[in-house]
Amino acid sequence: MRIFLLSLISIALTAQATWAQSAADYRQRGIQYRGQAQFPQAIEAFQKAVELDQKNLAGRIGLGWTLHLANRRPEAIEMLQSTILYHPYNIETFNALGIAYLVNGDLIPAVAAHTWATMLNPNNEIPFYNLSLAYERLAMYDWAVECAKRAAELEPNNPHPWIALALAYQGQGDLTSAKQIYLQATNMDARYRDRDFLKFLAEAGFSAEQITIAQKLLNLSTTDAAT
Repeated sequence: MRIFLLSLISIALTAQATWAQSAADYRQRGIQYRGQAQFPQAIEAFQKAVELDQKNLAGRIGLGWTLHLANRRPEAIEMLQSTILYHPYNIETFNALGIAYLVNGDLIPAVAAHTWATMLNPNNEIPFYNLSLAYERLAMYDWAVECAKRAAELEPNNPHPWIALALAYQGQGDLTSAKQIYLQATNMDARYRDRDFLKFLAEAGFSAEQITIAQKLLNLSTTDAAT
């Protein structure tokens, strides 16, 4: 009888290992498809991975993030919200959820998710940067400035936090600082001197209105530099 039970346990463990490996294969396939911008195939692969391994955070976050990139934001938010139940202290979940909220225009939930992320890891640039964008849209400019400063401190070579800081200063009415900071960002990456290139800030979480402000700051900064 004991031998029989041990055999059953061995079979179950083997099946579980095969099951987990299959889920891992689907996750890897999803990552590959997503890297090629083949979002329907990526979503299908991640969905299969989640079906096979419900508790795996990488699969759930991968599915949520891919849904976000595919502009299926309500589904992305639902998946990422459900992931919190499996691990309420996982910073990647809240980073992704906060961004999905932000791009969806759900600013208060975005602030809540990213604030929790800063508490989980105060040295993580992502939530501070996105908090700055959210606070700017909420016209809470002092908070936007402080969050952008922290993001820029944590990732000084990334122009995005500096542009976010320029927008926050502009909201405060400090146009001089806004122009100076924007020029600092363009010195890091000359592409941000191209008005058309600024449209790609949408991929970095900027709203259409914030991109318009950035374009105006570019024009003002360029004019000042020429005089």
